[in-house]
Amino acid sequence: MKIEQYISQLLYRYQCVTVPGFGAFLTEIQSAQLNESSNSFFPPKKTISFNGYLKNNDGLLANHIAQAEKTSYDYAVSAIGHEVLSWKKELEQNGTLFIKNIGELRLNADHNIIFTPSDQHNYLTSSFGLSPFVSPLVQREVFEQRIATLEPTITETEVIEYFSEETSRSGSFLKYAAIFVLGLAVAGGIGYPMYQNQIASQTIVVENAVQKQVQNKIQEATFFIKNPMPAVTLTVAEKEESKSYHIVAGAFRSEKGAQKLYTILIKNGFENAKCIEMNKYGLYPVLYASYATMQEAERAQREIHKAENPEAWILIENL
Repeated sequence: MKIEQYISQLLYRYQCVTVPGFGAFLTEIQSAQLNESSNSFFPPKKTISFNGYLKNNDGLLANHIAQAEKTSYDYAVSAIGHEVLSWKKELEQNGTLFIKNIGELRLNADHNIIFTPSDQHNYLTSSFGLSPFVSPLVQREVFEQRIATLEPTITETEVIEYFSEETSRSGSFLKYAAIFVLGLAVAGGIGYPMYQNQIASQTIVVENAVQKQVQNKIQEATFFIKNPMPAVTLTVAEKEESKSYHIVAGAFRSEKGAQKLYTILIKNGFENAKCIEMNKYGLYPVLYASYATMQEAERAQREIHKAENPEAWILIENL
């Protein structure tokens, strides 16, 4: 009888499976792993170890075989003993023993058993369907910031001085023009035709000067606004911090099973529990809660491991 298949079945449900007279296979939950050197991601799993000092029959393996084979308990114990003798013989002769889906055992120089677990099988039921994958390296583009050089502009002081000089020159010119017109009026009886020609010429000059001054005042009004409109302040709501780290309670093939676990979590006080849509593996994950940082998620995971579910694991959403 090949008992390795029955050992594999029990490793999904129990942390320790003892093979009477040979040793015990122990399991321990390992969180998801990231290998930064190769950009590889590994899902949570159960790691297997071997303890050659635990040899007493606890009845677990024999009872399981008896039920599966529909035979007696004593016959199952006898079948286990026969298989153990075969394993020990192969170890003595070849120095190595390979147990399918479990691992390889070999004898070292001190005649002690060294166990190497198989990495092709994951006994963590909540990680069913999840496999390692390699992500391509993210290339980040560096944008060069360039600041344009602006030509020097005219300062406010220079504009005010310019307008002051123009106003002073225009005022002096108007004063002299008025004196000249008054002189022509006194001498009107001497040369009225000459007076008319000169006054017409001077009137045009005065009108041009006044027009120029008016234009300067208009330009000044465009440069200086005494009563500007008050600034408008807009309040922009901050974007809610994204929560990309999720603690998974379990994943189900059916949506009904996921909803059932979700209801249990809500009753147990996990107010932030939720079900998410079916993933690419055809599973419906159920979450205890979601967190913004890996540190928060790991802290919550440790508490859940102690109080609720030692198989809860962290799912990292694509950032």
